[in-house]
Amino acid sequence: MEDIKCLLIRVYGIVQGVGFRPFVSRIAAKAGILGSVCNKGPYVEIIAQGDDKQLADFLTRLKTQAPERSTILKIETSEIPAKKLHKFEIIKSGREKGEIFVSPDIAICKKCKEELFDKKNRRYLHPFINCTACGPRLTILDSMPYDRERTSMSEFPMCADCHDEYTNPKCRRYHAQPVCCNKCGPRLYIPGSEKEGAEALIFTREVIRGGGIAAIKGIGGFHLCCDAKNAEAVSRLRRLKNRPFKPFAVMLRDMETVRRECKTDGAQEALLDGPQKPIILLERSGRGEICPEVAPGNPKIGVMLPYAPIQLLLFSYPDGKDMTDCFVMTSGNPSGAPICRNDEEAVKELSGMCDVILSNDRKIRLRADDSVMAFFEGRPYMIRRSRGYAPLPVVLPHVNDGSVLAVGGELKNTFCLARGNLLYLSPYIADLADLRSVKALEEATARMERLLEISPQAVACDLHPKYNSTEFAKSLGLPVIQVQHHYAHIASCMAENGFEEEVIGVAFDGTGYGTDGTIWGGEFLKASYSGFERLGSIAPFRQAGGELAVKEGWRVALSLLLNAFGSESAAGEAAEKLGLCDKTAIRTQFAMLKNNINCVTSTSAGRLFDAASAILGIKRRSTFEGEASSALEYAADKNTGYNFEPNISTYMDGRFIIEISGLIKYLAEKAIEGTSKSYLAGAFHSAVAQMVRAGCIKCRELTGINTVALSGGVFQNLLLLEKCVNLLKSDGFYVLTHSLVPPNDGGIALGQAAVALNKL
Repeated sequence: MEDIKCLLIRVYGIVQGVGFRPFVSRIAAKAGILGSVCNKGPYVEIIAQGDDKQLADFLTRLKTQAPERSTILKIETSEIPAKKLHKFEIIKSGREKGEIFVSPDIAICKKCKEELFDKKNRRYLHPFINCTACGPRLTILDSMPYDRERTSMSEFPMCADCHDEYTNPKCRRYHAQPVCCNKCGPRLYIPGSEKEGAEALIFTREVIRGGGIAAIKGIGGFHLCCDAKNAEAVSRLRRLKNRPFKPFAVMLRDMETVRRECKTDGAQEALLDGPQKPIILLERSGRGEICPEVAPGNPKIGVMLPYAPIQLLLFSYPDGKDMTDCFVMTSGNPSGAPICRNDEEAVKELSGMCDVILSNDRKIRLRADDSVMAFFEGRPYMIRRSRGYAPLPVVLPHVNDGSVLAVGGELKNTFCLARGNLLYLSPYIADLADLRSVKALEEATARMERLLEISPQAVACDLHPKYNSTEFAKSLGLPVIQVQHHYAHIASCMAENGFEEEVIGVAFDGTGYGTDGTIWGGEFLKASYSGFERLGSIAPFRQAGGELAVKEGWRVALSLLLNAFGSESAAGEAAEKLGLCDKTAIRTQFAMLKNNINCVTSTSAGRLFDAASAILGIKRRSTFEGEASSALEYAADKNTGYNFEPNISTYMDGRFIIEISGLIKYLAEKAIEGTSKSYLAGAFHSAVAQMVRAGCIKCRELTGINTVALSGGVFQNLLLLEKCVNLLKSDGFYVLTHSLVPPNDGGIALGQAAVALNKL
């Protein structure tokens, strides 16, 4: 055996649940390698024996031909004594401690889609068809390593045919853990009914075809579904879900339908039809058939393609009857609550919103709502990071000792588990104001800790003393590290970009509890993972009305008009001419402001946008977070070249402030004169971008720092983001923006975790 060598190879990354072991077995056969491959949890371990030429061929194939859904982060190779080997085999998984990489759920692949509608295939019309390249992963997983007995598919013993495929190295389903067929897999049914299988599916199609609403159990939870071309059905769903204006996501049958309904480019289409299949916000084409009620007043629509076999069957089951090619496919949950994942929740929470529930008996272990993204500068710009992306880790350049759980924010909650230099963001949970969401957070953190084998030494949370997320963090019995909200936003942007130096952080959002007890939201920070300094902000203002001011921008507008015009009479007269509210409401608000009744001091950029939207008569009240601000963005003339010169002064606590009264007065006076809303909305965006540039220039003068990180929910506004990036780059700044981590509160757990790791 002088010319024979034996290598011990460890492959780290997304190599579990993506057909990696069968792939290794196939390339070993091609290269003439003997040995074995095994899942160890943190890595895949390969024993590879052969001569130098065979081993070189094998390693080249390993690095260059890995499965499309896998991600190799590193390969460790060492030589061990040669053994008496006679074949190459996949052996039973073992367990080792160390870095864990869990595959997200993967959309149905093209080969399985072809088989689904092939009458000669034994999985013809099988609602749970999958292979090593596709199917559920995270949402069915109990523990690592990823093997069938550690998933919810363990409840479904394989039939002889499926077992033969599962154990055949030449088969596409070799070691495909969720493998099943019509004989041995999960079953469709309608709870409380005797309808099962094809009968249940056909009945559900009839309900949708007839203008009804169906609750459909998918991979990560339930959706509420109706015909997106049927205005009456969509309007009824809005009433039942108490969602008057917030856009619904739609699922379109195929790419041809997408191109009819929306404007797309190559990058967007590749992602739409790729293994993640997220919801992508696309511009309407102007020739589509989706009814306006799906996204009232919105020039964009959130579009996805079918990613689960059941969804394809809902569109195209061969029952001889036509079906719409456009479904509303919105999360199956009451407003603010987590997505329903089992029959008990669906019957309790969704029965009043739908005409039929189509369920199945494959258990969902962890909820995973759909991911939502826009596109900025030709790449994804995440709005909600969940199915298809969670729990892929963010990798920091440096390795920290210790491990933490970061519980995230109160709105758009996600959490983050971190160990070493790997930070794992969870799927989307929900808004934690709803106690059902807190319960879902509690269950999900416990499950993810088990999956990733992380025992946190500390828990990170927001600074706000009354958030449910803060109370949850303090209930865990671990040391608590509280991280200021806007600092966490900036740290999340730094972490996503792998940036380790100090930055100028521009954190613009709606609400965040400041270190001084006031509400922050338009902040300029000097930040690193070790700490931050508040260098400046937009000018503080008071807002009266408590939580109502968050939903009713006219209240904030009145306060800003009072600051801008300097007297109640002048401000009241302007408010009347603008039609903000009646005289009684004006007097009441001014009295509250004068006597400091139910008032808070704020530097919120989000409320500034709401106020501008109200002043321009675009949207005075919001029925969902960001509604007024989004309407302002959509109304804006993108080419408005308004020249605004920000006024910067020093505040009593030593920070610089950027005045906003001049901008508010300009908007009000021009709106009263009858200047177009489109022009003024564009001017407002240009002015705010120039405020950001002026603030960053001031920060550079104070610190010498030339890198800017832009984060916070206001930067979901792509018009503002584009203007800011262009201005900052023209002034020589290096600009960090988000891509696969949301700029909104869905991303702050990442920042909390990065800061907490540094403190440990």
